[in-house]
Amino acid sequence: MKTPLNKITLNLDKDAEISLKGFIAPIEYTQYNFHVEWEALAHLQATEPEKQHAASVFQAFLPSEPVSVGECWEIQESVLELLRQLNPNPRLNLHINNGDSYGKWACLRAYSNEVADIMFRIHAEFEFADGRFTPSQFAGHLVIDRIKEEITFFQMHVPKGTLNFDVYRNTIGSDIGYCPQMELCTGIPPHDVEFTASITQEEAEHALISCFYKVQHINWVSLEAALEMAPAQQKPIHAITLDGPLFDESC
Repeated sequence: MKTPLNKITLNLDKDAEISLKGFIAPIEYTQYNFHVEWEALAHLQATEPEKQHAASVFQAFLPSEPVSVGECWEIQESVLELLRQLNPNPRLNLHINNGDSYGKWACLRAYSNEVADIMFRIHAEFEFADGRFTPSQFAGHLVIDRIKEEITFFQMHVPKGTLNFDVYRNTIGSDIGYCPQMELCTGIPPHDVEFTASITQEEAEHALISCFYKVQHINWVSLEAALEMAPAQQKPIHAITLDGPLFDESC
């Protein structure tokens, strides 16, 4: 639906505490078997499987000003405190400077008088003593009880995919692979909520990815459509071959 002009303020009870569970499943695949031969990957696991966090830590995900549905804002750097539950050395300053891929953004997907539904996306990596681990992204979902000012659901995870992380081992080189689970979570996502205003999950995801990659602002069309449009507009078709994705940090 269309994004309304109505803006809401989001708050949390600063005295509350939230317990998060942390999971890192064994890595299933790397192209050059780094997950077998490299101890840092072979024994990769969550630093703390369960941890109590002050609600003030989650304030990092909330906007400093009123926002409307579909609006994005930058997450604060204190989000590193949560990432440390997975690994003691997270960093937001990625080692590869792709120009526009740094960042940590949130978007108000929906709200009612009782509930606010926020989606977010974070690009971060973990430093090892002898290398680094770069997930494709940390995708997230945060649901707030607006009346009690409490978090009822939270998930921050590396999405599944054929390949969903890069690694670099000092003096050896790079590899790419798949980890089936890397996440922090608590609660149960709400169902059958009557929202006052909302956009779809896909629309929120597009709003977030557009905060990271300028290429997402291009009006892409299929090859078939391009072949029809080119002669009509008397424009050439430029073909580009890529060996990595245009939408995450996994390569």
